Amino acid sequence: MVLCFALWCQAQDNRVIMGAEQTSEYFPILKGKRVAIFSNHTGMVGDKHLLDVLLENKFNVVAIFSPEHGFRGNADAGEHVKSSVDSKTGVPILSLYDGKDKKPSDASMRKFDVLVVDIQDVGLRFYTYYITMCRLMDACAEYNRKVLLLDRPNPNGHYVDGPILDMKFKSGVGWLPIPVVHGMTLGELAMMVNGERWLPKSRVCDLTVIPCKNYTHQTMYELPIPPSPNLPNMKSIYLYPSICLFEATPVSLGRGTDFPFQVYGHPNMKGYDFSFIPRSVPGAKNPPQLNKKCYGVDLRGMSNEEIWKRGLDLTYVIDAYRNLNMDDHFFRSFFELLMGTDEIRKMIKQGKSADEIKATWKDDVENFKVQRKPYLLYAE
Repeated sequence: MVLCFALWCQAQDNRVIMGAEQTSEYFPILKGKRVAIFSNHTGMVGDKHLLDVLLENKFNVVAIFSPEHGFRGNADAGEHVKSSVDSKTGVPILSLYDGKDKKPSDASMRKFDVLVVDIQDVGLRFYTYYITMCRLMDACAEYNRKVLLLDRPNPNGHYVDGPILDMKFKSGVGWLPIPVVHGMTLGELAMMVNGERWLPKSRVCDLTVIPCKNYTHQTMYELPIPPSPNLPNMKSIYLYPSICLFEATPVSLGRGTDFPFQVYGHPNMKGYDFSFIPRSVPGAKNPPQLNKKCYGVDLRGMSNEEIWKRGLDLTYVIDAYRNLNMDDHFFRSFFELLMGTDEIRKMIKQGKSADEIKATWKDDVENFKVQRKPYLLYAE
């Protein structure tokens, strides 16, 4: 019994402690300030939301900025998210994902002194939360506002993979010259944005990061809360770098099923017994191939270890491309925005293998690892 208790204590001691849990580190920074927060449903401090923790401790929270999927995290990808009021607290929610320039208005920026960033990212160049963070950093640099970032682990932080964004393909799904899988926490990435002068006009914002404790880049951290509606579990998060590429094709990746980002298929795919039918569901109201029977591949049987070993895996996209035999009707221009380069489509069409293509970005990945090293807060 004593041994069991000792092991339990050791497990508690080794638990990853979020930046948001370390209130003694950041409460003094917020004292007497008008506070805005950039967060969503993932910004939990134990069993309470950061917003509630700040209000309970009498901080003056004047505004919430909400990213894609909204403050409560239940909107579709890219869906228009209106500005509103948090029904629980009455704090105004100022949407940043409203189809305009996605930067706060002058009136919004004059409301606060300190912006607190606390949101769970998944470490992909095309996962949009970091882009919103960068836009907010830029606005804070312009208006001389402080940014306080409460760091959280990156569930895909154990590796770096994929081509680096060619900035001629900069878009709402790729904003920085980084690989598809950058292997950094938001805190590390924010420091790199400042250090590399990646904000417009080489601006730098006043940034303080509260790092996690007991975390390294090899910590296999399991998210307690799904970060967005179509990433319901760790399997989907680990497959996301590879399966998201189907967003730029007619192939369904399981949106509108109970297993998004864990399968792929199309009504015309041949030679597969597995099938599924995408339906209209909350978080995926109009998914690709809606109400059509799709044949394809179920990836749920793969172990997490196997997925980690494969990294960014183009075999799935190559398989569907060859199976459907649609040539240029398979790829949409969105594919270049996701990949960050126009070379990958060309190589797939030339018949190159996934391994051959992956070899073309190996040097870029190694160079990026050297470039990011000064900004790492956690052991690799």
